[in-house]
Amino acid sequence: MTAKSSPLFLGIDTGGTYTDAVLWSEAGGANGKVLAKAKALTTRHDLAVGISSAVDAVLQKAATDPAAIKLVSMSTTLATNALVEGQGGRVALVMIGFAEGDLARDGLKTALGTDPVVFCPGGHDVHGNAAKLDLSGLEAALPELGASVSGFAVCAYFATRNPAHELSARNLIRDITGLPVTASHELSAKLGGPRRALTTLLNARLISMIDRLVAATEGFLAARGIAAPLMVVRGDGALVSAAFARQRPIETILSGPAASLVGARHMTGLDNAVVSDIGGTTTDVAVLDHGRPRLDPEGATVGGFRTMVEAVAMRTFGLGGDSEVTLEDGALNPRILLGPRRLVPLALAGMMHGEAVTVELERQIRAANPSRMDGRLAVRTGVPERLAAGLTGAEAKLYELIGATPLAVDRLLTSNAQNATLNRLVSRGLVHVAGFTPSDAAHVLGKQANWDAATARLGAELFARKRDGRGQAIAATPEAISERVLTTLTRLSAEVILETAFAEDGLDGAATVAHALVQRAVDSHPGIARLSVALDRPVIGLGASAPLHYAGLPPLVGHDCVVPEDTDVANALGAVVGQVRVSAEARVSQPQEGLFRVASGESVRDFNDEAAAIAAAETDVRAIAAGRARDAGTDSAEIEIASAFRVSTVEGQRMFIEAHVVAVASGRPRIAV
Repeated sequence: MTAKSSPLFLGIDTGGTYTDAVLWSEAGGANGKVLAKAKALTTRHDLAVGISSAVDAVLQKAATDPAAIKLVSMSTTLATNALVEGQGGRVALVMIGFAEGDLARDGLKTALGTDPVVFCPGGHDVHGNAAKLDLSGLEAALPELGASVSGFAVCAYFATRNPAHELSARNLIRDITGLPVTASHELSAKLGGPRRALTTLLNARLISMIDRLVAATEGFLAARGIAAPLMVVRGDGALVSAAFARQRPIETILSGPAASLVGARHMTGLDNAVVSDIGGTTTDVAVLDHGRPRLDPEGATVGGFRTMVEAVAMRTFGLGGDSEVTLEDGALNPRILLGPRRLVPLALAGMMHGEAVTVELERQIRAANPSRMDGRLAVRTGVPERLAAGLTGAEAKLYELIGATPLAVDRLLTSNAQNATLNRLVSRGLVHVAGFTPSDAAHVLGKQANWDAATARLGAELFARKRDGRGQAIAATPEAISERVLTTLTRLSAEVILETAFAEDGLDGAATVAHALVQRAVDSHPGIARLSVALDRPVIGLGASAPLHYAGLPPLVGHDCVVPEDTDVANALGAVVGQVRVSAEARVSQPQEGLFRVASGESVRDFNDEAAAIAAAETDVRAIAAGRARDAGTDSAEIEIASAFRVSTVEGQRMFIEAHVVAVASGRPRIAV
């Protein structure tokens, strides 16, 4: 089958800065073929605008009929960003069988904020035996709550062993209010009520947000004549249908990083690797094991909250192409420091604002002595004025001086105290600071050419004039300082990769990398005692700048570094080549001798025989997993079942305690006919 006649697949990734789109065909070799790719700026006010720009560009490049697209899949940072920024709808939390003191555990009270909570008697014990349920207080509160919240989160004590009370509350809420309800047993089978309640609360907040994204995307696809199923990447790298994601949006946190790992494996064929994705602001590092992303066993942490969501174990570092370049204070031979703050590269500022930037940089170069404020300019970000509400007097005065045209910081600030005021405006997203970055260094050396190289060279010349501890200029030429900056970025990239590897091995990653012996090993420092450090697997470098910054990585990490051809759109490609994967769990306990209780899905049944109980649990989870796989978007799921037993031996006799039965269903998503 040729690429022309083969069904086409559209992958979309909405990142923090860019929205990427990829058109891919299964034809063209073992890994298929990327037919076209494009980027557009992410439009945070309306994500569908950025998506349509990227997709339209891909369709134009490929000159293809939109009707030939048979599957659309996307990864998104929307849920992650919302949790980090504290966004989401107002929801009511219903706690059954819990006390008010339980809110103090696992950050639940902090996450709840001013949202309402209702406590009801009820819940179950560890074996699923019920306490008396009383929902009268909830029923009385529902008319008022229904008019003031966007949804409900319900969590009952030991609902994972018996969800009956959650089901009763869910049905009551839906009957009276008609609003969306998330029940905790639908999201996790793990014990730990407050953390399960936290996960349920966050999920309920995100439902309307993900619903708007999916609706906007579906509307755009329909307008373009693309009648294909829409899939979404979960935080563990698996695909689920858009309808599935609408009900469980919490599972899409870390969707983007997970998609990049799937894309990395697809492009390289490597089952075991360290994946390092370098962007403008951050570097994300994770581990591939046996072809799958390594997951965080404790659950994903986003926005400071530890959830029960299975997601990739990703470590994020403030290191990227647009990282702030500074100089170590007080050293005779000061080191180059990078990040964690992002600056607008001078090359980009020069391209956007022309002489307004270059005139100021040339003025500073003509000065007899360098200044700490050289090469820095401030400009408004262009956010609506209402977001500037609540500024202090000093902040408002400084903000008034900054406009849409960059202003040199040495003209703007009249005292060191004002520098802290400027930083507060930056942290609120009201002001950008432009300055010298690794992206500028790359432009100076001719290794990057998408912005204004002349402005970048002025910035490098100013930075090279800075003084070391002996009063000497730190570099002789703009090219020399640029080489040092790029070398530093590669070296720091090696350190964050090694830090991740040490952490995965159970060590304190940061402290281990900082140890003098590891530093000597990375530097290949000559000595009587020769030291070396090496990864046990190669590095896969992702990101548009990975070919540049990771070229010198192998000798520093002791292994190869593979940078795939389509590394700049790894997330979008990962979104479209992934598989559906869902699971179902059952617990078999022995509440009394000779009685075996099976809790699976929304049912609880008793058996008089252990083997019969285990067989019933396996049958249940197989059926539940098959149903969830169909709902998640596949008609060709393969199901694997695994059982784990807890037993003890008393006077030579085996005593059954508990069994945990898990079914995992996986398969390729269904495509349009």
